Amino acid sequence: MAKKVAVVVTDMVEDVEYTDPVKAYKDAGHEVINIEKEVGKTVKGKHGTSITIDKSIDEVKAEEFDALLIPGGFSPDLLRDDNRFVQFAKAFMDAKKPVFAICHGPQLLITAKSLDGRDATGYNSIRVDLENAGVNYHDEEVVVCQNQLVTSRTPDDLPAFTRESLKLLDA
Repeated sequence: MAKKVAVVVTDMVEDVEYTDPVKAYKDAGHEVINIEKEVGKTVKGKHGTSITIDKSIDEVKAEEFDALLIPGGFSPDLLRDDNRFVQFAKAFMDAKKPVFAICHGPQLLITAKSLDGRDATGYNSIRVDLENAGVNYHDEEVVVCQNQLVTSRTPDDLPAFTRESLKLLDA
């Protein structure tokens, strides 16, 4: 059964943390919708990838989607400065819908105050932030918490991250 995956993304995303999972989700038959502040805008990855925005954050609701992808790089830090993205991510966590966050992606979930008591991982530089947010931090390539939250540390972890996120999408 095809699922609809929201991707919150803006400039300075870590390219492969967007491109690799998105390609895998599409190859598996899932629909991927890129969300930012402005529909039709082109955002640029840290290494030059161009991503066209499908929907504005103002025209989407978490209820319309089956899962959320938060790729890393500087994108999640920029997005968490806007409460609309924070509330969007929080809605997925509150509804126990699958959320996939890699590298710096969990920063958006920290700001949403959605990680207390959860098992997770992330890029080493945000480890203390995750622990301060109440996360049981695991230095592992992928951590799946409560069959809902999938987190990984770096682009090197993408094969495991993508595998585990696809398992939840295909469930």
